[in-house]
Amino acid sequence: MAASGGRTGGGRLADALCELEVDRVFGLPGVHNLPAWNALSERAIRLFGVRHEQSAAFAADGYARATGRLGVALVTTGPGAANTLAAVGEAQASASPVLVIATDVPSTLRTPGVVRGVLHETSDQQAMFAPVTKAAFTVEDPDDIARVVRRAGRVARRPQSGPVYVGIPADFLTAPAADPLPADVTEVIHRVDVADLLQARELLSTARRPLIWAGGGALRAGAGEPLGALAECLAAPIVTTYAARGIVPPDHPCRAPNPVHTPEVGALWDEADVVLAVGTDFDGMMTQNWRMPKPPTLISINIDPVDGAKNYVPDVQLTGDAREVTEQLALGMPRRQGLRELSRRLADIETRVRRRIRREEPQAAEFLSALAETLPDEAVLVSDMCVAGYWIGGFYRVTAPRKLAYPMGWGTLGFGFPASLGVAAGAGRAVCVTGDGGFLYGVGELATAMQEKLPITVVVVDDGGYGMLRYDQTRAGLPHEGVDLVTPDFVGLAKSFGVHADRVDGFGRAFRRRLREFTRSDEPNLLVVGAEMAPPLNTSPRWYRD
Repeated sequence: MAASGGRTGGGRLADALCELEVDRVFGLPGVHNLPAWNALSERAIRLFGVRHEQSAAFAADGYARATGRLGVALVTTGPGAANTLAAVGEAQASASPVLVIATDVPSTLRTPGVVRGVLHETSDQQAMFAPVTKAAFTVEDPDDIARVVRRAGRVARRPQSGPVYVGIPADFLTAPAADPLPADVTEVIHRVDVADLLQARELLSTARRPLIWAGGGALRAGAGEPLGALAECLAAPIVTTYAARGIVPPDHPCRAPNPVHTPEVGALWDEADVVLAVGTDFDGMMTQNWRMPKPPTLISINIDPVDGAKNYVPDVQLTGDAREVTEQLALGMPRRQGLRELSRRLADIETRVRRRIRREEPQAAEFLSALAETLPDEAVLVSDMCVAGYWIGGFYRVTAPRKLAYPMGWGTLGFGFPASLGVAAGAGRAVCVTGDGGFLYGVGELATAMQEKLPITVVVVDDGGYGMLRYDQTRAGLPHEGVDLVTPDFVGLAKSFGVHADRVDGFGRAFRRRLREFTRSDEPNLLVVGAEMAPPLNTSPRWYRD
């Protein structure tokens, strides 16, 4: 006879999530995981039912990026678990703390080393997740569910954060489970080597042209304030990666315009004699596949010294929390002259970059201006992999940390709309910009948005196919193959879900008027824009470094 209430494995799972302060879970029910749904519904946890398991993991990722908290996806066995893999890979590449909980086939029906043909059975479900997770666990006994889930959640959130998989045999959810033992919390403490700290301080204080390169680890650690103060002290420009957009306010005197892929901003890197890299691994997308030369002197602050040195080997490595180490580094740093001159130069660079955009792609300039003028202050902008999204990732002025979710970790098409579900569930107003191709990956989530009454505005930039790939073929002198697509009547499609929708052409007055109206609504809506833009300089076909 099955146990009831909190004494079952499902109850212990729910209790463990509550201990981890989880209040939102995204998932899709299946025959194997229904007991977990029942147990979670009895706790102060809101369940968001999506229409595809990939969307559950994307939504958990969006929630984590917007809130900084643990995002949780609950899916079923076999194909349900496998459907999350692309989204989990994006979370891994972007260091999002996501916990994927999947059921596995009942332990009573499994024979070790044999695939018997049980419904949804795979030979090794945990192994599927190994390449795309920070860690993976399979529960071996119902009494261990709470312990394993608590540990997995802590591992996912611990810097460097990332996705973690937990597999639970389906029969464990209804089996009796003992009271869990108290949480065994182990804190990892990094103490910076004093000699290295003094060396870094000396190098920065005597540098002629210092530069600060801020990555996603700096943003996740909340290092913006000390980093901005250190930059002012050094009169050093701050260049940010995609993941660090918004780490300092747009009006900060040391904030360099985005992105470093423009020659005007890239010159700041080329001139620097000392670079302080905070919470970054210098990935290929930011460095134009490492065509950017290693600076004469590189100081790295990173929680993971291997990650901080895998692409450009630092001259000084400071291992620890980005905020704490930056604060220590700033202590006693002499204030240098030149802040006003630097601020004037950065303003001039921004002016030249904006002139370049207006000259090369006027529609992009109008698009970026419209977003800046119309989006509410509280909105989180979520971008997909599309030409409009690349313009946002490179050139949109992000006003604060966690106000932009951009999938340039793994570069996962179809991220934008389902990630918006999690953003809206956790942070309120979400504005998703996606292409017509990427939107169709998760169009069924219009039903989720409507059912949950989520405040999401979806902007579909419809250029009739895969605009980036069309550009690649045109540039190479090739015929268009596979890139010009038949697209539906998006307005009619959205209305069939009960979602308010409209269509405009271009990014002029009609677009601004509609966008302002739609982003003030408390319910989901969709705005289709007929427009085609050339890609910006931060896309690989247009990288300027040879």
